[in-house]
Amino acid sequence: MTDPEHHQTAPQDRISLLNKFIYGLGALVNNLLGAAIGGMVIVLNLGLGMNPALVGLVSALPRLTDAITDPLMGYISDNTRSKWGRRRPYIFGGAIAAGILFAALWQLPSDQSETFYFWFFLIGSLIFYLAYTVFATPWVALGYELTPDYHERTRLMAVQNFMGQMAYLIAPWFLWFMQNDNFFDDMSQGAGWLAIIIGAFTVCVGILPAIFLKEPNQHIVDKPTAKDTEALAPGVKGFFKGFADTIKFKPFLCLCGATFLVFNGFMMVSSFQFYVIIYYVFNGDTNMGSEYAGWAGTLSAIATFCVIFIVTKISTHFGKRRAFFFAIGMSIIGYGSKWFCYHPDYPLLILAPVPFIAFGLGGLFTLMGSMIADVCDFDELKTHKRREGMYGSIFWWVVKLGMAVALAAGGVLLNATGFDVALGGEQSESTIFYMRLFDAVVPMVFSAIAIWLVMLYPITEETAYQTRAKLEARRGAV
Repeated sequence: MTDPEHHQTAPQDRISLLNKFIYGLGALVNNLLGAAIGGMVIVLNLGLGMNPALVGLVSALPRLTDAITDPLMGYISDNTRSKWGRRRPYIFGGAIAAGILFAALWQLPSDQSETFYFWFFLIGSLIFYLAYTVFATPWVALGYELTPDYHERTRLMAVQNFMGQMAYLIAPWFLWFMQNDNFFDDMSQGAGWLAIIIGAFTVCVGILPAIFLKEPNQHIVDKPTAKDTEALAPGVKGFFKGFADTIKFKPFLCLCGATFLVFNGFMMVSSFQFYVIIYYVFNGDTNMGSEYAGWAGTLSAIATFCVIFIVTKISTHFGKRRAFFFAIGMSIIGYGSKWFCYHPDYPLLILAPVPFIAFGLGGLFTLMGSMIADVCDFDELKTHKRREGMYGSIFWWVVKLGMAVALAAGGVLLNATGFDVALGGEQSESTIFYMRLFDAVVPMVFSAIAIWLVMLYPITEETAYQTRAKLEARRGAV
């Protein structure tokens, strides 16, 4: 790899460390809610006895509605004009609503039918995810526009990813907390109290980016006309046109496809590997399995902190694409090593693949946000509009879709292995084999395809700075 010519970040383009930290608090809230949903949903199966396929379905369906609500929220945010800005009012109100609704969602009544739990959780999830969207979509868009500099964008995303990873430092212990007999009578009661804690944290911390960060109004290049504000039709037409233009932009599609594959593979493993650890490595011992899974998750979060620093440095010297190839390649090595390291006779080897796997999400969310911000510049050059909200909403809907597909597929695959929770540690040999096979091979294949997609992404450091120069010249002329 050759060392390309580098541009220096101008002082006015830099974001203070304090502001990066405050923006990163939004990532902590965002990731905590996402990780909690993925990690706590196991309660519906192990705690309430719901069929794994139904658990996967009730987890997936609400995320599919985001295909409408996320881009709509992005469009609303892009076109909002208020004295508080385009993003901050929604971040503030969305954080409060999401925290309260998340706490309420997990107050599951006891001794109800499987059908009752399915509809209770489905309806509650639909309402919660709407509030979650109101918070997350404008917060993501705000990050894309805080700086116009190619390298400072990566540094900002590195800090926010670093902050966001703190959620994954905590999340692996959710199962241990919920099923701990010393604290609660049953797992569903533990989930209820955990949700209250997470909800309160969401309200108190999620509002901080809205309070302390300022929006860069110089990036708003289009102003609403009287016709736009007096009639609904132009807004509806503008939404569909903006949506169509966004999903047709090939550099953006490359990033979305790669993100879907990498994140889908990781999330499928994150829900599936609990079963492999508990029922293969520890022969059905839930307490030991959850403890070791917790240690593995904690090590993953710690390793990811280091990965973020490494990937940021590689991106600076060799470009964002090559940094992505390196990071995802390392994660493929980690997934493959699980086949050999997950062994009943050597439980500590569970920790060996973790640092390699950490390169997956550590690299993905450090680089993708920065690359999408570059895409927004290319889009403005073509359309004369800033659509950070639209791009961010569709990108994160792809992330959510990956989570939904992973959760649904995880339940279906678990049934396909022949797993029966009533058998405990007496699962059949074929069940164990297929559980291990899906756990290792699926994310390896997905990650390899993601590397191929990013090879097609055309934006380099040089082209990004050329685009910025053209935009600034055009804005100055206007």
